[in-house]
Amino acid sequence: MNLVLTVLEIVSPVFLLALIGFVWVRSGHEYRLEFVTKLTMTLSVPALIFTSLVTADIDPAALTALSLAAAVAYGGVTVAAWLFIRVMRLDMRTFLAPLIFGNTGNLGLPLALFAFGETGLSYAVVVFAVMALWSFTFGVYVTAGGGSIGKAFREPLVWATALGAIFLWQGWTLPRFAMNTLSLLGQVAIPLMLITLGVAVARLHPKGLSRAALIALGKAVLCAGIAALAGLAFGLEAVPFAVLVVQLATPIAVTSYMLAEKYGADSDTVAALVVASTLLSIVVLPVLLALLI
Repeated sequence: MNLVLTVLEIVSPVFLLALIGFVWVRSGHEYRLEFVTKLTMTLSVPALIFTSLVTADIDPAALTALSLAAAVAYGGVTVAAWLFIRVMRLDMRTFLAPLIFGNTGNLGLPLALFAFGETGLSYAVVVFAVMALWSFTFGVYVTAGGGSIGKAFREPLVWATALGAIFLWQGWTLPRFAMNTLSLLGQVAIPLMLITLGVAVARLHPKGLSRAALIALGKAVLCAGIAALAGLAFGLEAVPFAVLVVQLATPIAVTSYMLAEKYGADSDTVAALVVASTLLSIVVLPVLLALLI
């Protein structure tokens, strides 16, 4: 019973905040999704990443091991997803990116914070950065039929991660007024990302939810399994191991739908994958956390 209550305490704020966004839009209220997304991804999330790393009491070697494990895990997921799509004769542009990339930002970061505290959040931002780098390069390339690695290095969150890692490694910090400002800016990120997730799901128009649910469940199990193998291979300790598994098992990100819409893939099918995987995560993520805590 204590374990159940602990898991509910962790996941309830995450899904309740997303529900607020969902109900807000369904009630007819305005929510400027593009503006909020740009604000969080350009300012508040990079600030959150940087301050989390600078203030983290973590051995830099542990972060290096986690970074390598995350890169290997995403490589394994990419190969597995590609094989699945080829065997099932699905459209590569529509399915590959959603099957690789989970919602490590909107859901993964808050879950890591609530489940494992500030230390867990510091680990989670590393996995998030690895995912973002792969998404901005390979993910865009697959969905659009072309891409540039330069785009990834123009993203503020990539630079925030790099600078935060350097500051952590060297033991540096910024003047107190600067750290306080960035900390306040970063605190905006988590509630906004969760509310925005609910808003985005409320505006999707999915089709084929039954098939999408089966694919989404398979993705969650496969990603968690590959992440666990990568974590064991690199000898990760309990907290970074759990963070890696949870991050990779997060549901399909809304950004996959946005990319499909932008580049002419089957966006309605991707919308179904996003909705189905998000709903399934209400069960999948608590079960994972119960196994990992």
